[in-house]
Amino acid sequence: MSDYIRELLNGLPITLSVTVVALIIGLALALLMTLILALKLPIAHSLTKLYLTLFTGTPLLVQIFLIYYGPGQFAIIRESALWPLFSSPWFCATLALTLNCAAYTTLLFHGALKRIPSGQWEACEALGFSQIQTLGILVPYALRRAFSAYSNEVIIVLKSSSLTSTITLLDITGYAQQLNAQTYDTLAVFGAAGILYLGMNGIIALVMLKIEHRILAFERTGSTA
Repeated sequence: MSDYIRELLNGLPITLSVTVVALIIGLALALLMTLILALKLPIAHSLTKLYLTLFTGTPLLVQIFLIYYGPGQFAIIRESALWPLFSSPWFCATLALTLNCAAYTTLLFHGALKRIPSGQWEACEALGFSQIQTLGILVPYALRRAFSAYSNEVIIVLKSSSLTSTITLLDITGYAQQLNAQTYDTLAVFGAAGILYLGMNGIIALVMLKIEHRILAFERTGSTA
């Protein structure tokens, strides 16, 4: 199995690059959409709701297939400057994972914002803060409270990256499929892949736990004061 693990490590750069890019851009999009939902901007609010419905109501695998195989059916896209991007498995896989991650992270952040006690909103209003100023104060608080759940989303994105192998991307799972086709040693090959994913998830969980303790230190300080 150790030989299999060394071989599967060749797919680690793809797995990590897809995951990291999806998390970074997905987080930025989620923050933007959370603000749109909170401000209830007329058209943007409706479009965001539609986006969330589409990407949380359909399987990630279907989204990957649609983004990778769909554009190639339109001549206008095949003949455009966008075709080098949409013909790239890495780009399509990362785009699908990013959009999916952004949708679920938005639901997470917006839910945390709605769970803020009404008294805090009323206090900001009593102090004469505008809606933008109020969100500037309460959104960071909500994000800190949502960090524990967001840690789970990070792990889910890493595990979901294994679906990118379905469009010929050679990540860890892609290499595992190749090895299995060559050796037919299914239990050992995919067991080795599972060990790699388990190890990465363990590292992520520990790192996120340390970060969570740091950013929530203000609550412990307040409770002991």
